[in-house]
Amino acid sequence: MIDFTFTYADLEYFLLIVVRVTCFIYVSPFFGMDNTPRRVKLGLGIILSYLLFVSIEHNEVVYSTVTEYAVIVMKEAIVGLLIGWGAQLCTTIAAFAGNIADMEAGLSMVNLMDPATRQNATFSGVYYQYVFTLFLIISGMYQYLLQALIDTFTLIPINGAVFNMDSLVLSMIRFMSDYVVIGFRICMPIFCVMLLLNCILGILAKVAPQMNMFAVGMQMKVLTGLCIMFLTVRMLPGAADFIFKEMKTMIAAFVEGMV
Repeated sequence: MIDFTFTYADLEYFLLIVVRVTCFIYVSPFFGMDNTPRRVKLGLGIILSYLLFVSIEHNEVVYSTVTEYAVIVMKEAIVGLLIGWGAQLCTTIAAFAGNIADMEAGLSMVNLMDPATRQNATFSGVYYQYVFTLFLIISGMYQYLLQALIDTFTLIPINGAVFNMDSLVLSMIRFMSDYVVIGFRICMPIFCVMLLLNCILGILAKVAPQMNMFAVGMQMKVLTGLCIMFLTVRMLPGAADFIFKEMKTMIAAFVEGMV
């Protein structure tokens, strides 16, 4: 006969695990997409929390008042949010690269509703985001995210988080530099080709002033941008690898800032 009895301390410990896991799931890439039903997110969080509850070593949670327990709950929520947010930040690199590419190719006026974030996004930004999400699934990166969350319970036990603000801020500063570098690496082919095209159109405007270079240039930019985007599809796996490496770096940096 299965025994479902548990102590009050076990329930408190389990709820703290649920808080960290669900906060991570709600903000992390792939798991935290807005078009994923909330019941699915909550169910995944509870199932994963139960598996962690029965597999990790339990530490005694010491508190004397309800306020102190609420502070512990907030600490676990912040830990889960920071870990998931560190991974989610890296997915914005794709949107940044898409915005730069559309601005150069003349597609920035085309706005789409991104069902993942429920925000207006450019054509190339949505395209890059879905391609990198597909690579995240194919490469098994979502398994790394779950494994990283599980490892945090060993590195940062329940009620054991110590927030080092200097380390967290330094991690964000380093990310901003990598954010711009990786984003420009993704859109660099379109950026360079459009720069050459603008130079050619400028020369033609001087050689043949009777031609309306504004009308011709808009069409040429759109067609050239779409062709370059099609020809550079083979470089997207390498760009996704850059983003995934940055994702691992950010998760590790945020965890180190809370140890």
